[in-house]
Amino acid sequence: MNIFVSNLSYRISNDDLKSLFEEYGAVKSASVITDKFSGRSRGFGFVEMDNEEEANKAIEELNQADYDGKTIQVSVAKPRTDKPQTKRRSFDGPRGGGGDRSNFRRD
Repeated sequence: MNIFVSNLSYRISNDDLKSLFEEYGAVKSASVITDKFSGRSRGFGFVEMDNEEEANKAIEELNQADYDGKTIQVSVAKPRTDKPQTKRRSFDGPRGGGGDRSNFRRD
């Protein structure tokens, strides 16, 4: 089961997150999500546990718990959905200002 953990302190590491959940059972993986440019924590992460009963107990007991000075939220992770692509503006239409200008004269 994949578990979503939010409102984490920026000081929390992958190992810290893993240790927190190991109190409830075997942890397959734990990762704090970081900013790809700065490397700084984004304040949330994911924990993967194989045993569903242990995972549910961890979620129940850790949700709204105080951890490193912050109240964390813990829930079952929802599958990632692709964001719908926004319609891109075309600049080659009648009012767009782009396109072929070969029919314009310069005097």
